[in-house]
Amino acid sequence: MGLNLILAHASASSEAGTAALAHLHHQHFEWPHLRQLLGLMRPSRRLEGDDDSLSIPHETVLAQALGWHGEDGRWPWAARSAQQDGILEASMATTDAATGWGLLTPCHWHVGSDQISMLDPAGLNLSAAESHALLAALRPSFEAEGWPLDGGAALRWYTRHAVLADLPTASLDRAIGHSIHLWLHDTRPVARRLRRLQVEAQMLWHEHPVNQAREARGELSVNSFWISGCGRPQAQQAPSPDMRVQLEDALRAPLLAGDWAAWCQTWRELDAQLMADLVARVQRGEQVRLTLCGERHAQTFDSHPRPSWLDQLKSLGQRWQPNPVGPLLAAL
Repeated sequence: MGLNLILAHASASSEAGTAALAHLHHQHFEWPHLRQLLGLMRPSRRLEGDDDSLSIPHETVLAQALGWHGEDGRWPWAARSAQQDGILEASMATTDAATGWGLLTPCHWHVGSDQISMLDPAGLNLSAAESHALLAALRPSFEAEGWPLDGGAALRWYTRHAVLADLPTASLDRAIGHSIHLWLHDTRPVARRLRRLQVEAQMLWHEHPVNQAREARGELSVNSFWISGCGRPQAQQAPSPDMRVQLEDALRAPLLAGDWAAWCQTWRELDAQLMADLVARVQRGEQVRLTLCGERHAQTFDSHPRPSWLDQLKSLGQRWQPNPVGPLLAAL
């Protein structure tokens, strides 16, 4: 079976991300295995986007690889996650097929001098008990709107309603570290209802015992939630059944944390291990697809059948040679 590998956060559009790529170049690191791999492949599809897209590129690429139908901000990640957590099946008896699902992530909104930004929820280290208590306090507000609210994990809560079937939302990876006002300008009634629920959550949790205990320990409070991945459940059916789809997100945590030294080190490790493995696969004649995803664009490369020795001789000097990897990544 071939491998369809989607590499998330391979590049960053920020000035700090550009500087990190330049730092690797100045250290004479040129992604040796990735460069070798790209020399064995051909560029194929390119996904064009921008910093204001609701879905970050690797999410769109993965959704399409899973055979889903949708568009920017309308990929049903919540329903998929609810299925993995056993929530979707448990609700089937009382849930209409037209119902849309939404993923709620408890989080901390940082109020700065000129903007409100969301920190990475993973940094809260929220326990299951804390999550359960906060969810219980918020559940009556959602149920008053006719939206059930269930917990799947400490940072994964789920709600469902018909109005969520077509609601576009910004993904967590798009919103973390940025001004949330970029994503809260939707004026539709359902979006206004959600903003009202966010305000209620802030009031309910402001002096909640969970947050009082967290603040006493010097930890960040949970003062809001983010909703994402809305849509109806879709069957997972990859367009290429002979290829296994794999998302690699080892670069995610250091990028979202702005830890560029760790991001650079992770890139070195990925090149030495994962990219070296892909080179070996291609050299064995396996089918490999690699998609490098930045914050704006994504570029896909496909392996091609190994030519005969005569074809190799004829193609000497004509093989596509990739540009240096650094500029290629910077263009994502």
